[in-house]
Amino acid sequence: MNDRYEKIINVNYHGEESPAKMSNRERAAQFMPFAALSGYDDAVRETARLTDSVAEPGEYEVERINSALRKISSSIEGVRVRVTYFIRDAKKEGGAYYVKEDVAVGVDEYKRALKFQSSDPIDLDIIMDIEELDL
Repeated sequence: MNDRYEKIINVNYHGEESPAKMSNRERAAQFMPFAALSGYDDAVRETARLTDSVAEPGEYEVERINSALRKISSSIEGVRVRVTYFIRDAKKEGGAYYVKEDVAVGVDEYKRALKFQSSDPIDLDIIMDIEELDL
């Protein structure tokens, strides 16, 4: 070895202290992904979310719905029905179809809603189809 380094090769360095060692958690935080565009992922997910378009009931379907509503209004014990209804999406064009099976017990003409025995009423304007089921 070179003679000029022999005196200092085994000497401890007393200059600046090295920084304290980081914990594994702190080290990992340095390499976490950085979202430069906050909200971008949410916007992409919202755009990718699919909605259905509403198909307005035709003349025949409207007559069927009205006939079923008259039968429900005149029934004493209620009528077991399967109701298909459409709820518009609050954020984008379209919405979703839902189906509910329950005993319809009446029509609230003031609130324009179909009342059920064991669940919340449905607005008459969003009903797309009513099918009578056996009790």
